[in-house]
Amino acid sequence: MEKETNVSNNPNKPHVVCIPYPSQGHITPMLHLAKLLHSKGFQITFFNSDHNHSCIQNSRGPTALVGSPTFRFLTFSDGLPHSQTRLPRPTMSLMRSLECNSYDIFKGLLVKLTETSSEMAPVSVIVTDPILLFHLDVARDFVDCPVVLFTPSTPSSFLAHSQADTLLDRGVLPFKDPEFMTNGSLDARLDLEPASMKGMRLRDLPSQVRTRDKNSHVFKYMKQVMLRCYNRPIIFNTFKALDHEVLEDLSKVFHGPIYTIGPLHCLSNNLTQQQIDIKSNILKEDLDYLEWLDSQNPNSVIYASFGSTTIMTKEQLIEFAWGLANSKRPFLWVVRPDIVIGQSAILPVEFENGVKGRGLILSWCPQEKVLNHPSIAVFLTHCGFNSMLESTSNGVPVICWPYQGDNQSLGWLSCYKWGIGVELDIFVKRDIIEKRIKEVLDEEKGKKLKIKAMEWKKLVKEATSINGSSNLDLNRFIDYVRSLN
Repeated sequence: MEKETNVSNNPNKPHVVCIPYPSQGHITPMLHLAKLLHSKGFQITFFNSDHNHSCIQNSRGPTALVGSPTFRFLTFSDGLPHSQTRLPRPTMSLMRSLECNSYDIFKGLLVKLTETSSEMAPVSVIVTDPILLFHLDVARDFVDCPVVLFTPSTPSSFLAHSQADTLLDRGVLPFKDPEFMTNGSLDARLDLEPASMKGMRLRDLPSQVRTRDKNSHVFKYMKQVMLRCYNRPIIFNTFKALDHEVLEDLSKVFHGPIYTIGPLHCLSNNLTQQQIDIKSNILKEDLDYLEWLDSQNPNSVIYASFGSTTIMTKEQLIEFAWGLANSKRPFLWVVRPDIVIGQSAILPVEFENGVKGRGLILSWCPQEKVLNHPSIAVFLTHCGFNSMLESTSNGVPVICWPYQGDNQSLGWLSCYKWGIGVELDIFVKRDIIEKRIKEVLDEEKGKKLKIKAMEWKKLVKEATSINGSSNLDLNRFIDYVRSLN
């Protein structure tokens, strides 16, 4: 690492505080953004919850989060006992705990940050996840510091959340029938004004919007999140070519400046001089994948992974298992130990015997590297935005099994807007899985999906080049932060 000089009180060194929501899918892209800003000469203070900070150190070693004089990590309490699990998914208990307990803790930390010290310059700007409402309150009440919102969610999901009141006014929401998930109600087409939402079905709305109770905590909380976003600068982890239509619609709704800086993992990986090499995986990676992938034919392997927070029933796990087995294709499948609701993720012995040598099952792996491997042919995914960006940047088609949050919107985009995917119903069946795999790998439709995926890969490369749209927006954001000084 290049030796750094003392930068205290240097007005040309803006100090950015980065605060992600304490979940893997939020931490990773925020850390990429922080590394990019640091490479441009910015000072960085990065907040993790103390629980996640410990998890990252446990998975990657005690020095995993040792930064530098100008890139430091601080922690805050999420309000829950350290022994209480936060996985397989961040629960409402975590969100409520953050909402209730972190205000005073964060207030104290921010006040300290604004004081000139021998270590860091005063804070120039706070970059925080909009889902963390209390950060905006602290910035308003206790520090004279601008706030920029950074969301790792797809812009399409963001726009869909902004339409919740319209859907309530029209009587579309809340759902009256408790069987709305299975009675065909979700297949109805939306008739909303934003052009980028034309063709969307109710099933393609984010899961927090599809409610039976307009007074539920999640529904009301997300409405508050949207209200806080109006007239504020927002950074999206995307690139203009991918989301140009929805970005135009968003600008009409939220009115604040929008920066499209992504895919962030590509921009971060493009840095010619990695001043600081920090990873953020909360889960410990299994590194036995590479030799196995190297032994497979090019464009032959199914990669299946459902992210760090997806959970499923035992029956769904078994259907996925036999769908993969019956495809007769080699596959790499990430099966977290906690992926099954309330049970261990134990697969049938006859399944494991039947796929021996053809299937590799891991508990976690470095997904960026896997998707970049030439043997990967298709990605069976829960449609998290980080996963979708990693897939498009590597030219890999997808089989979509949207899980929650913005996953539904991303499944729709992948299949009907971006042209890189086929979809599975939430009530997954092994024969449909096998059929979708065959569609992608053996049929004419699959060839078209691959061509489109490779086109997106080329556009990602263009957007993240020196004069590409994402780098230009990064520079535009840097100019904005410097103007605050």
